[in-house]
Amino acid sequence: MTFDQRDLRDALGCFATGVTVVTTLTERGPMGITANSFASVSLTPPLVLWSPARKSTRFAAFETASHFAIHILAEDQRDLSDLFAREGEDFDNLSTTPGLGQAPLLEGCVARLECAHSAGHDGGDHLIVVGEVLRITHSDKRPLLYHRGRYAGVQTNL
Repeated sequence: MTFDQRDLRDALGCFATGVTVVTTLTERGPMGITANSFASVSLTPPLVLWSPARKSTRFAAFETASHFAIHILAEDQRDLSDLFAREGEDFDNLSTTPGLGQAPLLEGCVARLECAHSAGHDGGDHLIVVGEVLRITHSDKRPLLYHRGRYAGVQTNL
């Protein structure tokens, strides 16, 4: 290799991504984590993937979750992204409803995909979690983006 981890992170940061919060219900209660490693996989069957880091203290909860909800955040939900990037169990001031598998559902997102765990694949220092999408909601809100280590928004006049 002619590059180090920082070079790789900088190169990957050139790709703007949406920001998601993934939630599930654990034995200890609701759990959430911010993730930008999210992608569609298949329309038939409806599959998506996301990738939690193995070093995360929340890794085990998501590795074993039978159901989870992926919330694609709106541009006004940076506080949720920050909250779940730091802390995974602080739902005290959030309004949620139980979704499939009792995964907590957050309000105000651009889109929400309620999933059943379909498969887990080794992804080096991450796990590639494939979910079968069972229920969706979406809106016309503008998404929160992440680019080059910073939050960004969508420019509509190109």
